[in-house]
Amino acid sequence: MAAGLKGQIVMTVLRWPLACFVAIYILMIAGLTVLQRRLQYFPDRRLVDPAQAGMSGVEDLRLTTDDGETLVAWYVPAKDGHPLMLYFHGNGGALADRVPRFSALTASGYGFLATSYRGYGGSTGSPTQKGLMADGETAYREARARGYDGGRIVLMGESLGTGVAIALAATHEAAALVLDSPFSSAVEVAAAHYPIFPVNWLMFDRFRSDLAICDVHIPILVLHGDEDDVIPISLARRLFELANEPKTFMLVSGGKHLVLGLAEVFPRVREWIDEKTGVAHRYGDARE
Repeated sequence: MAAGLKGQIVMTVLRWPLACFVAIYILMIAGLTVLQRRLQYFPDRRLVDPAQAGMSGVEDLRLTTDDGETLVAWYVPAKDGHPLMLYFHGNGGALADRVPRFSALTASGYGFLATSYRGYGGSTGSPTQKGLMADGETAYREARARGYDGGRIVLMGESLGTGVAIALAATHEAAALVLDSPFSSAVEVAAAHYPIFPVNWLMFDRFRSDLAICDVHIPILVLHGDEDDVIPISLARRLFELANEPKTFMLVSGGKHLVLGLAEVFPRVREWIDEKTGVAHRYGDARE
């Protein structure tokens, strides 16, 4: 009897830590499920004037989505037949954080239209995948309303914004698609960061670019740093493998997350855009 009692005590002692671990794990899963959008979107909600952000000559727009949200957008017209960059930012910050990129685009003669997603930088609402896709549709519609046909629109996305850009490219006319630090799906990004949780069962906003990319039939440029610790380069490679030709993968050795603005990268991107949109043919390559 003493041996049996001792065995029961040992089993009870062993069960308690296991039960506590299971309870904590379930609570963490519940918290992750409830708060997941706070872990996926990091908006800077401040409304910043373009001039205050150091960007002159920008038209500060207010666009209305089909579901009634009001979006802040910055617009600079393209010069001399150059294309318009329809720009979709990532999951953090605001348009003001992208001023160096926008300045590089306008200095090259490109126009740009960049929309602050719902919940970001003065725009109303809260971010969700469905909402961001609606914001992308609104931005595209505005570009067409300003006289840019599909052949003069380049869809450009960074990080999370690549999901919006790819979805638009799959369903709308455009000249080219530029993807800075893209991913195959948001589920796979989450799995890379939270490997102990069943994120495939939990995620609401999945951004399945791996499915949408199959319907894209325009030139695609993928840029990715091989030291990106936010979106593993393996996910960009997987997306690239699924993409249709013509496509180009620009590996940035030593590059971290987001590489388009690097001094050694942007000229190569500009050359690619000019080639794919016919700018180099029409005007030559006289720029430095």
